[in-house]
Amino acid sequence: MNYYFDVLKKYTVFGGRAARKEYWMFVLLNFIVSLIIGIIGGILHFGNILSILYALAVLLPGLAVLFRRLHDTGRSAWWVLICFVPFVGAIVLIVFACLDSQPGDNQYGPNPKGVTAQPQA
Repeated sequence: MNYYFDVLKKYTVFGGRAARKEYWMFVLLNFIVSLIIGIIGGILHFGNILSILYALAVLLPGLAVLFRRLHDTGRSAWWVLICFVPFVGAIVLIVFACLDSQPGDNQYGPNPKGVTAQPQA
């Protein structure tokens, strides 16, 4: 639950890096909250309004954590635009989000895992 609130606290922090666990825990908890809001809204017959308000509330934090996740893999946040390519765009973004962190520091900041790059022999 802390991962969810940490992302919300960094509401518009688009710079830096986000670990894989931080990103996927936010996605999971966001899905669960959306599901609960949908169920409650369906029971009370105004689910669309609640769902839309929640989606708007987490839009910027969701984009920010995705940008930081792409930075963690060494990619620019411009890679988000690949989602506009039908079918394969979303798959490519999911693969990038699943990749491990780039070891050591990169141009976007220090490794969130605290792992330094291994010297190459």
